[in-house]
Amino acid sequence: MSRVRVRNLTKVFGKRTQQALEMVKEGKSKQEILEQTGATVGVHNVSFDVEDGEIFVIMGLSGSGKSTLVRLINRLIEPTSGSVYINEDDVSKMSKDELRQVRRTKVNMVFQNFGLFPKRTVLENAEYGLEIRGVGKKERQQKAEQALDNSGLLSYKDQYPEQLSGGMQQRVGLARALANDSEILLMDEAFSALDPLIRRDMQDDLLELQEKVQKIIIFITHDLNEALRIGNRIALMRDGKIMQIGTGEEILTNPANDFVREFTEDVDRSKVLTAENIMEPALTINVETEGPNVALQRMRKEEVSMLLAVDRKRDLKGSLTAESALDARKNEKKITEVLDKNVQKISKDALVTDIFDLIYNSPTPLAVMNENDRLIGVVVRGSVIGAMTDKTEGTAEKEGVNIDA
Repeated sequence: MSRVRVRNLTKVFGKRTQQALEMVKEGKSKQEILEQTGATVGVHNVSFDVEDGEIFVIMGLSGSGKSTLVRLINRLIEPTSGSVYINEDDVSKMSKDELRQVRRTKVNMVFQNFGLFPKRTVLENAEYGLEIRGVGKKERQQKAEQALDNSGLLSYKDQYPEQLSGGMQQRVGLARALANDSEILLMDEAFSALDPLIRRDMQDDLLELQEKVQKIIIFITHDLNEALRIGNRIALMRDGKIMQIGTGEEILTNPANDFVREFTEDVDRSKVLTAENIMEPALTINVETEGPNVALQRMRKEEVSMLLAVDRKRDLKGSLTAESALDARKNEKKITEVLDKNVQKISKDALVTDIFDLIYNSPTPLAVMNENDRLIGVVVRGSVIGAMTDKTEGTAEKEGVNIDA
């Protein structure tokens, strides 16, 4: 069961709510609805789930409804209809006291403007959420110091916010949210006010912290590159509706509609697509059961001059050229005796931009390995060039030593 479940969530600002919703169903634009009813559709019929340990990014342009949506999750904005479940509790039906408890213990929000108290030290700022929960001084100090340590800020604990850079202030805001030990972090444009270099550092910090704490993070941004960099999944919004939910790779390679396609067309895909996205099936020979005659027959049939050699478990043993197979047959050698064991291996998660130099200097395809170090495919030069030029179909090169499938 997902820890956060959003179901049919809708928010219409204004009085003529029902008329506005009917116009939405008729396909009217936000501007048309505003002109005819005076109501503004902030979010319409949004549903999604977020899992433990996931960074779920909600993104869109200004006016898309993303900031309204994140405020509906912790009911800073009251929904017109729909439900938000945290575990099995429906936030939309909670009393004020229940909601206050959820905000104090389960959901924390990190804003763009940091929200630090200027007259409190870094440690005192990090303790604040625990303080209002009534946690004792010794315990809250211990938790706050641990959060600051995780964020690389412990040595600054006695300084004041004005003594820190903007990026460090944002780290304190993040540490404060983590110190509260909430299950869920809502981050609304948390890094957008930072300059590009600090912003990238903060993205790195967030990813590193998430490795340690494994929270549910719902992150709002208007920056597609930021969304692609940090999001496990992305929800792309327009006019209060979700256009598509998926991984960055899914959204780039299989856009749901023209809006998504146009929105993502300027993205550098080489920094998002991985070896798994562009790999081809590997033509192989099993060194435990097959010999040089089988290898040569397979090469003739597939019109290639090299195979990758594996065992029954798909462990990679090396590469076998036609010349080596002929030598093995002529001199009655085992395939294992003539293999070239210097095959370049890459992880299935390797980015295309990182693969380019490897494939450029490699006389053979790159062997793509899964998390168990088993062969799952190959990357050829043409596929990398195609991905980097956004022409992913029909670009594989027929090179003498390449394995084409």
